[in-house]
Amino acid sequence: MYKKIELLEIPKNVLAILETLHSAGYEAYLVGGCVRNLLMDKKPKDWDITTNAKPDQIAGLFAHTFNENDFGTVTVVNDDATDESVKKVEITPYRLEANYSNLRHPDAVTFSDSLEEDLKRRDFTINAIAFDPLKGQIIDLYKGQEDIKDKVVRAVGNPMERLTEDALRIMRGIRLAVELDFEISRETADALQKVAQNIEKIATERIQTEFTRILMSHAPKRGIELLHEVGVLKYIVPELEQGIGCEQNGDHIYHVWEHNLRAVQHSADNEWPFHVRLGALMHDIGKPATRRWDEAKKDYTFYGHDVVGARITKEVCKRLKFSRETSDVVEKLVRHHLFFSDIDKITLSAVRRIVSHMGPENVWDLMKVRACDRIGMGRPKEKPYRLRKYEAMIEEAMRAPVSVAMLKINGQILMDTVHVKPGPAMGWILHALLEEVLDDPSRNTGEYLVSCATALKDLPEAELKTLGEAGKEKKADVEEAEIAEIRKKHWVK
Repeated sequence: MYKKIELLEIPKNVLAILETLHSAGYEAYLVGGCVRNLLMDKKPKDWDITTNAKPDQIAGLFAHTFNENDFGTVTVVNDDATDESVKKVEITPYRLEANYSNLRHPDAVTFSDSLEEDLKRRDFTINAIAFDPLKGQIIDLYKGQEDIKDKVVRAVGNPMERLTEDALRIMRGIRLAVELDFEISRETADALQKVAQNIEKIATERIQTEFTRILMSHAPKRGIELLHEVGVLKYIVPELEQGIGCEQNGDHIYHVWEHNLRAVQHSADNEWPFHVRLGALMHDIGKPATRRWDEAKKDYTFYGHDVVGARITKEVCKRLKFSRETSDVVEKLVRHHLFFSDIDKITLSAVRRIVSHMGPENVWDLMKVRACDRIGMGRPKEKPYRLRKYEAMIEEAMRAPVSVAMLKINGQILMDTVHVKPGPAMGWILHALLEEVLDDPSRNTGEYLVSCATALKDLPEAELKTLGEAGKEKKADVEEAEIAEIRKKHWVK
């Protein structure tokens, strides 16, 4: 064994399940991803056990179990567990599987008494290692430990057979390679290419899950490249491949394909959320369809690629059955990623429109996609002045306005309670009250302001006007100070 696994690395709930099975006279092993992760010094996300006990025998040993599948897997529920990874532990009997006529699930399952028979049906060698921590025994018939050491994803036995049995293994193998920083063995990669079209037989929801995990890995660029190399991407998001060899204009040093991949990689490098990653990957997906040669400029143009890209993005999200919420926000990110213009000409009202289109909760994610777009062009990672300026303008546009609207009193209350008639005097009173609140926000209560307004309404008109104008000046001073602070924060003028 290449690494000794200590019992302390395994949760007590899991050890207790193994002990229960052993005490009842059965074999029991940890198997699959949890063993692989333990050998790689990674914390398992879940725990799987295999045993020669049959489903009814397993269920009879534990207080709280359920079995909701046709493959004999019994889930043991640990209600007292504090670790989410052990609240539900799956126990599967050793089994043999018949033909996979639907390229996903076996036509029939036969329970076996042989661990060796069970391991040979598993997908990749790194997932076909069984470990009994109570006996300190590891069963590694397919040299999975060696492949872990060499960082290789290799199919168990005949790769064509393994990948033909369950076509989802095509994407799973790529996802594992990306998540673990492993290479795919030559034989397995060749088989992946030969059976790539079988991915069309897999439920969209399962494809979406694997695709999402690839994007959420630390290396989505490599993941998308692998999907393309083995011939799977054309069955998932063929629109991305149209960017291969699609030359851009002088502002870009990469073709559309490389540009999009570098953009999504930047989002992963910053650990940004899924919708930002998908937005970064898709932001220029409309360019191949809109590319035109401009004879006057002697260069390519891509007019309307943001609009076309948003439409394509919507179709892709629908095809992969992403949620409406995800689809809507990613479509907006693609549609509005060209918000930039000359910072000397852009107006605050235009920025407010962007905030309105995106929603305050998503506008900063649009800035993230813009940053990805910039890095995808081969620009330095340092944030340029105009990007910082735009961020300052967004923050300024989203700033809570300093106005009489912030007061806990309004014109209607003045008319009903203080009996102030509509007219200039009402405006002067409100601005005088605003000055009071700006000086001391604790004064912004209905009771205090009604009291002040009652005293103010009896003042001579000239004096009341003076107080109102002073309130307006105070408002302007406060706004100027707040905006100055925002610009200082972003290092802009």
